[in-house]
Amino acid sequence: MFAMSQRSAPVSQAGSRRKRSKGDLTSQAILDTAERLLETKPLDEIAVDELTSGAGISRSTFYFHFESREAVLYALSERVSEGLYESAAMWLRRGSEPPEDSIRRAIAATVGLWRQHGPVLRAAVRARDTNSMMREFWAEVAHRFIDATAQQIEIERAAGVATAGPPSARGLATVLISMNEAACFNLTLGRKSAARDRELVDTLTSVWFRSVYGVSQ
Repeated sequence: MFAMSQRSAPVSQAGSRRKRSKGDLTSQAILDTAERLLETKPLDEIAVDELTSGAGISRSTFYFHFESREAVLYALSERVSEGLYESAAMWLRRGSEPPEDSIRRAIAATVGLWRQHGPVLRAAVRARDTNSMMREFWAEVAHRFIDATAQQIEIERAAGVATAGPPSARGLATVLISMNEAACFNLTLGRKSAARDRELVDTLTSVWFRSVYGVSQ
């Protein structure tokens, strides 16, 4: 485990909302500090003292909650990856929504998350080359996305909605997911631009739609 376990937070008298414990708030302060620092420097240049100073805690308190800087990155990555999966679900569970509309909404949400958490996601992608735990984590994330995408492609093909396309739905899913990652990674290296974001959403939507459904928009 990367993050140390914490005590359960107390429940309000009404029982309708869980109060955040002191431990929750401390962990959140560490994560917020790390994300802020990642905007200006890579993970290996961030000192634990910078994290403790930003969070207003001692080193011993930091190590009670996290084993290392990499543990902090892991926790940040885990949180953002869930958001990415929720955005993908707009297409994965599209229901009766037209496929091109659901693909566009999913990709727009994904691009938005990369814009919001670009430093964290870029750090996570880079860390997989040097940190075995981050490599395993990112591999699990990739497998989750690829498996779900391949399954949806097969469902669309079985329903006669999608084209036969490449024989391997998983192979197609792997290429499309990898394309999204590379495109969003590169996008967030530059300055924020609504026009560039819209252009990327348009481009990725077109590639996904033509690749899966075999028709132009």
